[in-house]
Amino acid sequence: MPSPMTVASLQMISTPDLERNLDIAQRLIGQAAKQGARMVLLPEYFCLMGNQDTDKLAISEAFGQGPIQEFLADQAVVRNVHIVAGTLPISSPVDGRVYNTTLVFNPQGECTSRYDKIHLFCFTMGEESYDEGRVLLPGNTPVVADVDGFKIGLSVCYDLRFPELYRAMGKVDLIVMPAAFTYTTGKAHWEVLMRARAIENQCYVLACGQGGVHENKRRTWGHSMLVNPWGEIENILAEGEGVVLGQLDPAKIDDVRNSLPALAHRVL
Repeated sequence: MPSPMTVASLQMISTPDLERNLDIAQRLIGQAAKQGARMVLLPEYFCLMGNQDTDKLAISEAFGQGPIQEFLADQAVVRNVHIVAGTLPISSPVDGRVYNTTLVFNPQGECTSRYDKIHLFCFTMGEESYDEGRVLLPGNTPVVADVDGFKIGLSVCYDLRFPELYRAMGKVDLIVMPAAFTYTTGKAHWEVLMRARAIENQCYVLACGQGGVHENKRRTWGHSMLVNPWGEIENILAEGEGVVLGQLDPAKIDDVRNSLPALAHRVL
C-alpha cells in the first residue's frame, strides 16, 4: 500500500496568451509545491483559451518536443513534483486537427503517460454553441498512470459523462478530471457527476476546472475539488485562480471498499 500523498488542483482563468498562461501555471505549481503537494493537476486548456477554437492549432506540438512540454518537464524537476498537465494540443498526421492531450511528468522530467481525450464536447443551448470535433481528433484508449504507487485514471472534461470509460480502467485509486466546463453545464451537472464517479468507483476524484470569465468572454464553472471515495467533497474552490489541496489516503479507499464491496458485487 502506498503512503498517503498530498495532491493539488490548480484552478486557472487562462487567456489567449501562451506565455502569460505558462507564467501563471509556474506560479501556482510553485505555491502547491511549497504547501507539500507531491502531484499537481492543471486544468484543460491551461496553456491557451483562444478567441477562436482554431487558435490552439497555432501552438500545437509534436509529442515529445516543443516549448510547452519543455516547460512542464522543467517545472516537474525544479519543484520535485509529478505534473498531470491538464491538456495541451498535440499534433496529428490527420487533416490538420489535433489531439487534446493530457501528459504526466515525473519529478525527473520524464513524460510517463499520455492520454488523448476520447469524448469531444458538442453543445448548443440558446446563444451558446460548442463543437470540439471541428479542430480536435478523439483518442480511443483509456489510460491509467502510476504516480508513487497510486493508480491514476486519466480523463478530461466531457469524459465525465461516460461512466463506461472508468469501468474500462479497472480499479483505480484516483480519477483526475481537468476541465473547462461551461458555466451553464457546470452549474447543472458538475458536482453531481463528480461525486457519482467517486461513489461508483470507490476512489478519489481530483477535479481541476477553468474558473471564471475569460478574455474571450467565455465563462467557465470552476469548482475545482477533491472528492473522497465516500462521495464527500473534502476541499473546493468555486471561482478564481488558486490552489486546492488534499490528501489521498489508501486506508480510506480500503475502508470504503471493505465496508461496501460494490466493486466486488459487479455482475455485468
